[in-house]
Amino acid sequence: MKNILITGANGQLGNCLRDLAADYQNLYHYYYTDVDTLDITDASAIEAFVTENSIDIIINAAAYTAVDKAEDDQENAYRINCTAVKNLAEVAKKHGLFLVHISTDYVFSGELATPHVETDATAPKSVYGSTKLAGERAIEESGCLAVIIRTSWLYSEYGNNFVKTMLRLGAERDVVRVVSDQVGGPTYAGDLARAVMGILEHKPESGVDYYHFANEGVCSWFDFAKAIMELGGLGCRVEAIPTSDYPAKARRPAFSLFNLRKIKGTLGVGIPYWRDSLVLTINKLQQK
Repeated sequence: MKNILITGANGQLGNCLRDLAADYQNLYHYYYTDVDTLDITDASAIEAFVTENSIDIIINAAAYTAVDKAEDDQENAYRINCTAVKNLAEVAKKHGLFLVHISTDYVFSGELATPHVETDATAPKSVYGSTKLAGERAIEESGCLAVIIRTSWLYSEYGNNFVKTMLRLGAERDVVRVVSDQVGGPTYAGDLARAVMGILEHKPESGVDYYHFANEGVCSWFDFAKAIMELGGLGCRVEAIPTSDYPAKARRPAFSLFNLRKIKGTLGVGIPYWRDSLVLTINKLQQK
């Protein structure tokens, strides 16, 4: 049985990984940590934890994800999205551990008109995207054995996310205005968690391997919001607006759809359509 350290375990992906633990209880023993139990910006703390608990695999689900706040909080964003990742990668290299790290569509410019493949050139347009790309490069430079999974538009029944915000606003308002010129792929964290667990059986022979993961299909934030209102049984009307009418500190990718061919081929399984996973999530939220 292998020991897995999961960082950021109280976040959306971390909680969904907890939900899956029973399905893999004969293969793995889990150690769940978050900022209150393991400071991953402290390399010596990671070293001690890994040694004391005989860790074999690290799944890094920790990140600084406040995209707009990062524009004014660059130091902390870099510390969590790069320095901490560098620490994890170097400890992984030293002890021969396998690292799985979660990255983002924000490492791309969003200016391409075709779904991103793993080898596309990166060109982040925000502090958040730049710090996440710096984390990717730190893993490559460490020489550790790793998989980096880029994902987009993450949501779940846990934490704060677009789906929960829209459900709340839909219950409070008659109208919400949502941008229609940003296109991508929503990702249910439960589906991402299952992909992460599947990828543990597909370690690269050396170095770093990249995968893209989102739910199947494509939509705009406007389309996504309309589906949330419909499936949530809410009468709130959704109005389409351009990005220029919704000013934000951080620039968002206009087109961040992923090509999913590589991860589907590796895992040998299909990926749920985004609307189907949205139905599942809203049902879970309404049952709480």
